Amino acid sequence: MAINQLKAGALLSYITLGLNNVIGLLYTPFLLRMLGQSEFGLYSLVAAVVGYLTIMDFGFGNAIIRYTARLRAQGKKEEQYSLFGMFLMLYSGIGLLAFIAGLALYFNVDKLFGATMNVVELDKARIMMLLLIFNLAITFPLSIFGSIIIAYENFVFQKMVNIVRTILNPCIMIPVLFMGYKAIGVVVIMTLLNIISLLANFWFCFAKLKIKIYFKNFEWGLLKEIAGYSFFVFLVIIVDKIYWNTGQFVLGIVAGTTVVAVYAIAIQLQMYYMSFSLAISGVFLPKVTAMVAQNKSEKEISDLFIRTGRIQYVIMAFICSGFILFGKSFIVLWAGANYVDAYSISLLLMIPFTFPLIQNLGITILQARNQQMFRAVLYIVIAACSLAISIPLAKLYGGIGCAIGTSCALITGDIIALNIYYYKRIHIDIPRFWKEIFEMSIPVFAVTAVGLAMNYIHLRDTILSLSIKIVVFTFLYFPLIWWKGINSYERILFGVPLKRILSKSLFLLKIKN
Repeated sequence: MAINQLKAGALLSYITLGLNNVIGLLYTPFLLRMLGQSEFGLYSLVAAVVGYLTIMDFGFGNAIIRYTARLRAQGKKEEQYSLFGMFLMLYSGIGLLAFIAGLALYFNVDKLFGATMNVVELDKARIMMLLLIFNLAITFPLSIFGSIIIAYENFVFQKMVNIVRTILNPCIMIPVLFMGYKAIGVVVIMTLLNIISLLANFWFCFAKLKIKIYFKNFEWGLLKEIAGYSFFVFLVIIVDKIYWNTGQFVLGIVAGTTVVAVYAIAIQLQMYYMSFSLAISGVFLPKVTAMVAQNKSEKEISDLFIRTGRIQYVIMAFICSGFILFGKSFIVLWAGANYVDAYSISLLLMIPFTFPLIQNLGITILQARNQQMFRAVLYIVIAACSLAISIPLAKLYGGIGCAIGTSCALITGDIIALNIYYYKRIHIDIPRFWKEIFEMSIPVFAVTAVGLAMNYIHLRDTILSLSIKIVVFTFLYFPLIWWKGINSYERILFGVPLKRILSKSLFLLKIKN
């Protein structure tokens, strides 16, 4: 049962990832045109500001899963139910604090954004902020039921809820937008769908899992242990918010909603980019955890780190080089000419971000060895420096200034400092990693040069001409990488499933004929 749930849950995770990306790419242009640049910027800004309050989770969501699973394995039902009660009280308190903190933001909207917004925009910002604050306050206590479902290894139900929510979102939003409702209507629908999803988890826990909640026999000593476990997760959450939300917040103060809209599109593209890397590395996570637990040699772990990074680089270099060549035309055709600056912002973020993304197996190694403290503290320092740099640069150069600040943080922290730590303390062969990545980059540079020539021949793109360029680039990239970029192990890894797909396709064609 558990194995089937795990396999189905993994499959549904990839389906959810694909749906989110496809629906996002198709739905976002419609949303941009229906809202307009200023209204979309206002919506993105308010969502980013309220998003800061999510750090009040303090990393406890992961802890609920871990400690519930531990108590289940020990067969301690009563202790589980007391744990649920303790977390429900804790999260209800956090929800109340989040609501109070949100109200403080609500009553200071004029002070924060009065210099860059008109009266109408400020009124809309207040309404959306109030709705999102309410949404967040409800989410905190009800979110524990989603964590309980995961701890009970019932992955299918929760994934199906997420899939249904992903599909329903544009299906409901589109008619609402056609009816004339703008950003406030979007926030209302988003809030309702979120609450319905949370209540579905609540129902499943009591109706199907038959859980109970006890508000007695709390183990406060356990809470201290949980807090210690959650602390470094909490630090990473803070850094994540500083990296990806601060730009919109800062720009909202110094530049206005139109600039925020452009920056928000660039951030959305980064999230799509990141999802491809995480989908690839997720396949290797169980293996590296087992290797660390079995005290495998440093060379074996280092080899896996390099092997995984190489595989990720094949895909990430394809996306990144393709975006360098065709990203500007894509953004103009996809989002509109008003968002063309999102191309420069995306490049400033995407190029340095590529290298941490192909090394994210290192994070798993640190977690498995319980050595994540250095990374967490490093990220806090670097993120704080990034914020300090971004504020003056945003005043001078708008969204590009914010992207420069974040890019500097990525290069200093995620590339230089963390690579030194991997090499000196974790004993991963970083020089060999970069040597092999450089050798793989030679065919990438070559095909990118051909792509630049294609762009030079045909400067102004239509959907058709851009599609043709991307197809030509794809048919040049993968054969060249196969010939000069990857090794024999990788050819087998990519070749076996490719042969299976081709053989099945030929078999189906024979049946039809």
